[in-house]
Amino acid sequence: MNQLDRRTFIKLLGAAGVASTTSGLVFPSSSAAAGAKARVVVVGGGFGGATCANYLRQYDSSLNVTLIEPNIQFVTCPFSNTVLAGMKSINFITHNYDGLRKNRGVNIIHDTVISIDATAKKIKLKSGKILAYDRLVVSPGISFNWHEIEGASAENSKIMPHAWKAGAQTTLLQKQLEAMKDGGKVIIASPRKPFRAPPAPYERASLIAYYLKKTKPSSKILLIDSSGDSEELAMFRTGWEKLYKGMIEWVDGSEQGEIVSADTKALSLTGRTIGTLKGDVVNLIPPQHAGEIARVAGLADESGWCPVNPQNFASTLQKDIHVIGDACIASPMQKTGHSANTQGKICAAAIVTELSGGTMPDVTYNTSIYSLLNPKYALSSAGVYRLKNGKLKQIAGGLSAKKASRKTRLKEARFASGWYKGITMDTFGKI
Repeated sequence: MNQLDRRTFIKLLGAAGVASTTSGLVFPSSSAAAGAKARVVVVGGGFGGATCANYLRQYDSSLNVTLIEPNIQFVTCPFSNTVLAGMKSINFITHNYDGLRKNRGVNIIHDTVISIDATAKKIKLKSGKILAYDRLVVSPGISFNWHEIEGASAENSKIMPHAWKAGAQTTLLQKQLEAMKDGGKVIIASPRKPFRAPPAPYERASLIAYYLKKTKPSSKILLIDSSGDSEELAMFRTGWEKLYKGMIEWVDGSEQGEIVSADTKALSLTGRTIGTLKGDVVNLIPPQHAGEIARVAGLADESGWCPVNPQNFASTLQKDIHVIGDACIASPMQKTGHSANTQGKICAAAIVTELSGGTMPDVTYNTSIYSLLNPKYALSSAGVYRLKNGKLKQIAGGLSAKKASRKTRLKEARFASGWYKGITMDTFGKI
């Protein structure tokens, strides 16, 4: 992406804020007018699913909307790196579904979907309950491709945490960092794209460095980056040079250099071309694909991700099922919480419009990403997208200015806090 001057960039961030990208749409008469109250089931209560359930009820209060989510609380990946840095507590990034239930009238069922019958339009839950739907929205997030790294597994992630699903893994990695001796080495290994939150490994390295600089200043961080060099990385490296000189070492893990094996006893990782590297704390982020239920239900293609029509996020593989969030293929939108939030709103608007017999008009797709390097220094990016010939095209956006002043970086850090408060309130029906 191109770098933008400060004024243009701030304007774009405003356009890519958490306000609804579908504001101004006029919906046809209530979907209930076509017959019985329409039943929409949403699977997954993250930024995509929770937002979609929320806005379905806002756009048409006659809809019977049910959200299926196994966890009583949702712990966000955005701002989870601040927990590792000791800046925030795990409670700060933990949210419940009371707002959706009480403020929006969404039916919340804490259970797990084990199968989807697209022909009969029914889903089966782990509890044995069967639910029928008129439209189904699947927002299952990611699962890990453990088999691509020898020695990696869900069990072994208790030793080499990924912390790429926030919650217990975040707390585990935080405790490992706290227990590490001064002078120790932290290894962060990121997977090849596509994966959830591409800038987040750089933010994680930054905020772990912030913590270590204060508490264990002789320690080092080794970042094995399968994404390779980029303009965005260059901005982080400039920040590292200013804030953490000599503390973070970047290793190019691209061009067949990605991690192929992990030894939890030796706390070492081996790459195709970079040899074996040993650490005291190893944060291994595995390759990823769409959440399991999406793949089991035949919503994913050979890539492991779910192809959709970006106009309404309808699956191209199964009728009357929509897929949003990290699981769907919506390039050039990155797999981030804000992308999922935007997709949830657009998907909700499309479902309400289609159930009412209308046609979804073209809308703007907005995203923004903030990355903290310390509490007073942040980087930002924004993206604005429109449909062109059936595909999403970026029409505006870019990175914040590379040579921005400390004052601007401080302002962006403050914007990051405001963004997080706004998107969580918006997603979980707190406003």
